[in-house]
Amino acid sequence: MVRMSPNSHGASGTGGVPGMSGRVALVTGAASGIGRAAARVFARDGARVVVADLQRAAAEGQETVRLIQEAGGTGMFVPTDVARVPDVEALVGATIAAYGRLDYALNNAGVCGTPTGVVGCSRAQWDEIIAINLTGTWLCLKHEIPEMVKSGGGAIVNTASGAGLLGVAGMPAYVASKHGIIGLTKSAALEFASQKIRVNAICPGTTWTPMMETLIEGSVEMENMLRAASPYGRMARPEEVAEAAVWLCSGAASFVNGVALPVDAGRVAG
Repeated sequence: MVRMSPNSHGASGTGGVPGMSGRVALVTGAASGIGRAAARVFARDGARVVVADLQRAAAEGQETVRLIQEAGGTGMFVPTDVARVPDVEALVGATIAAYGRLDYALNNAGVCGTPTGVVGCSRAQWDEIIAINLTGTWLCLKHEIPEMVKSGGGAIVNTASGAGLLGVAGMPAYVASKHGIIGLTKSAALEFASQKIRVNAICPGTTWTPMMETLIEGSVEMENMLRAASPYGRMARPEEVAEAAVWLCSGAASFVNGVALPVDAGRVAG
């Protein structure tokens, strides 16, 4: 195991080694899908985990916590709407009150909305998707980063999408929000690098999550089309995306900053 110099920009900002024992991770959108999988991976690797999701998903959020605890980890659920300033303030405050620090964050909460064209997209739908996906990510960064600075540094991953790297017809607000997350990620990465905070993004390809099930609405034709679009001929499992996100937070990725990492079996490579 390689030890890093005291001046290196490690995941925890303490110049330590890969490994998350004693650290604290916050995951939004963690009641299901990629968020739940990431919360469990953070816990497996030794972090104490704050599971955040909407109040209406409290039962699912508590189930994520139960799974963490069942595996021997530590976690708690905090109901959070990332588009609301008081909720994000309360989330970060609850994290510090419970665990005294914040080292890692996966800003994963997001929605895709009903597919529409640029002309067919309503103002209400546009505002909702931008508020949750893009503004919500910014609000999380705004309140997470000062606490990481106090702890000596940290690592943040924002969930963008393959749709943040490529255009997708019929989903203007979603695509715009995910492109925006990548730009925000790069800006934050440069601004806070000197304070030992790394900020990266993951860009998942089509992943089999509850959100995807809702989007497909039981259409075998659409499911087969999405599978065929992947170079692997299948969708990603949430755990595969989660492992990439947690790796970006880990000391193993200590010199990785400001990237938008595709996790898509090579789809955007084509």
